[in-house]
Amino acid sequence: MKFRTEVEIPNSEIKIEVEDQIFSIGSCFATEMSDLLQSGQLQTFNNPFGTIFNPFSINHAVKKLHDARWYEESDLISFNEEVISLDHHSSFNSRFLHQTLEKINSQIETGNRFLQNTNWILITYGTSFIYEFLPKKKPVANCHKIPAKYFEKRLLTNLELTDAMYETIVNLKDIAKPNVQILFTVSPVRHTKDGMVENNLSKSKLITAIHEMLPQFENCHYLPVYEILMDDLRDYRFYKEDLIHPNNQAVRYIWEKFGNAYFSDETMDFIEENLKIAKSLDHKTSDEKNPKYQEFLEKLKARISIQQAKVKHKIF
Repeated sequence: MKFRTEVEIPNSEIKIEVEDQIFSIGSCFATEMSDLLQSGQLQTFNNPFGTIFNPFSINHAVKKLHDARWYEESDLISFNEEVISLDHHSSFNSRFLHQTLEKINSQIETGNRFLQNTNWILITYGTSFIYEFLPKKKPVANCHKIPAKYFEKRLLTNLELTDAMYETIVNLKDIAKPNVQILFTVSPVRHTKDGMVENNLSKSKLITAIHEMLPQFENCHYLPVYEILMDDLRDYRFYKEDLIHPNNQAVRYIWEKFGNAYFSDETMDFIEENLKIAKSLDHKTSDEKNPKYQEFLEKLKARISIQQAKVKHKIF
């Protein structure tokens, strides 16, 4: 007897290799995957604009990165004694104009350089809803807790979604390596504040738009992350206490399915060993001069040296 419906990620003919560069952008799930890839010591770069959720804002960020177009004072606003960008996460906020601009533009410069050598791109969309900042008549990525009266919320139309996705793909194909592979996912995190009906409408519009785009590009693929959590892991024991975000067990389950479909055997072995090393590096002792602990460190250094010899980029 079967007691659950498994959702499989189709096996990819093209595999992620140990020297590949992987760029990720979008919702917090993109960060979850990027953190695991980074822990496995692959070359990653995640969310140079911070966590962003809708396709329009993600496309705007990709265009800025593609053009290496820096932000200026006129692109920012002041609120609550901070200088902020409505295109960025609140982690870019600061009390001083030059600090906010430096944070933003340094990430654009680094992101542009990284994208030029990128082999894989992971895009995670979270919502079809967008907010327009009324004083500037500007769609935004983040409201920064500015009073709601300054914003108008609406759903992106199907044409707006597909146009944003299409332009994102074109810009990424132009700047990245010739055979770059772009993986699309829809975040399994439900936006319950929008309402459950509205959340389902929002997610369904994202899924529909992505599947309208896929046939037009050979290098674009859909990862059924949303479906895995909604159908395969259909139980609240796979969620955090907020009953919205997937817990560590769920993330690792999706990670394993992703790895089985997209990692080469060499990459799989490389990551697994590095994750074990990372866990060992977290080991603490009350007596660092203990001969047994020193022996443990020497063996760990030897394991790291073996792993380092497999790649050109610096690990650990």
